[in-house]
Amino acid sequence: MIDVNDVRGLRMARSELSKRGIDTIRADIRVMHGVCHIRGAIGPMPGAKIDNVKTEVEHIALLLRQRKEIRDVMLECTYQGEAKA
Repeated sequence: MIDVNDVRGLRMARSELSKRGIDTIRADIRVMHGVCHIRGAIGPMPGAKIDNVKTEVEHIALLLRQRKEIRDVMLECTYQGEAKA
């Protein structure tokens, strides 16, 4: 059975990543038992002004850990290029 908090956590994670200009088209994002797993290739969205993708994603992971629906964030991803302004 699907946990409602996992669904909320997944929506929150996707929202936070897209709000900050992170492209997750080639990534798999799941929340199971309160643990958010981000796997695959992550990069900046076209037009996003991000200096360092890895630092930005780690900051987002820190923010997500502070939410009650998410206990931990596992980053198993590769970081694709930097944004070209």
